[in-house]
Order: sequence, then C-alpha cells, then structure tokens
Amino acid sequence: MPPPVPVELQPHNPGWAAAADQEAGRLRSTLGRAVLDIHHIGSTAIPGLVAKPTIDLVPVVGSLDALDAARPMLEALGYEWWGEYGLPGRRYCTLSDAPTGKRLVHLHFYENGDPAITRHVAFRDYLRARPDLIAEYEALKQRCREAHAASSHSYSACKGDWIKRIEAEAMAALG
Repeated sequence: MPPPVPVELQPHNPGWAAAADQEAGRLRSTLGRAVLDIHHIGSTAIPGLVAKPTIDLVPVVGSLDALDAARPMLEALGYEWWGEYGLPGRRYCTLSDAPTGKRLVHLHFYENGDPAITRHVAFRDYLRARPDLIAEYEALKQRCREAHAASSHSYSACKGDWIKRIEAEAMAALG
C-alpha cells in the first residue's frame, strides 16, 4: 500500500494539462501499442478547481496480462507498482519525486471496455460542465483537507460519498 502523504491543495494550474500530456507521452514511448488511450482525470483535469498537484491518468490497455508483463518497464520509469490496490481489474502505480517524496502521478490502468474508464471520464466531464458542482466540491475538499491534512488516505475517504453521488449523476446524464 502506498503510504499516505500530506495533503496540499493548490489553485488550478493550466500547466497540469501539459504535465499530463508529457507523462502520457513517456508512457506511450515506453509501452508502445499496449496503450490504446490515456485519459487525464481527477481534479487537475478540471479547470477552476483546487487540487493536489498530482496528475491522475487512466491509461487504457488492450490486455492487463501484457501490462503485468511490462511492469519492469514502468518501474524503470520510476513508478511503484501497487497491483489492483483494492479495485479488481485495475493496476495502480505511483510516481514520486525522489528528493522530496512528493507524489507526482497516479496511474489507474484499465483494460479496454472496463466500465471504470467511462465512470472516471464521465465524472471529469460532468464537473467541467457544472461550475456549481466545482464550487461545492472545492468547499468539500477544503473541509476534508482541514480535517485530514497529514493523510491523503483519510482525505480521500472524506470525499468518498460526495464523489460516488456525483459519479452516479454523471453516469445517469450519459443516458
């Protein structure tokens, strides 16, 4: 299990999109055709929303077995491999800055067709289209950060029910 890290929230940084693109390029260069698509998700993908400065990506792969075989290549890029990490069908990896220990990137690999891909992208797109929800989410994030500044795990759990509710709304909006 990745250790919890302190929670730092920053105003939205337009540079996060470029950082996501750059990391997606590194992954494509390393994994080649095994990666079918890469989605930038999470708070850094939502303009106007405060966020932890950690890029969340969903690389879509054709085969989790092939990805598992490519694990050494991801580790050579500096990623720590955490396996499913509680979510069947996912492979979770983290990239941290060695000198500071700051978490830089989370990878949530899924096999093409996994419904989790649609759920993550729908949540992102729904928030992008709803400034009222961005404001509501930001207030929640600030409250959770105040209550759990030392533990990213507790901070994430604090937001969990709200995220599940909005994910359900986002999926219903897809029809």
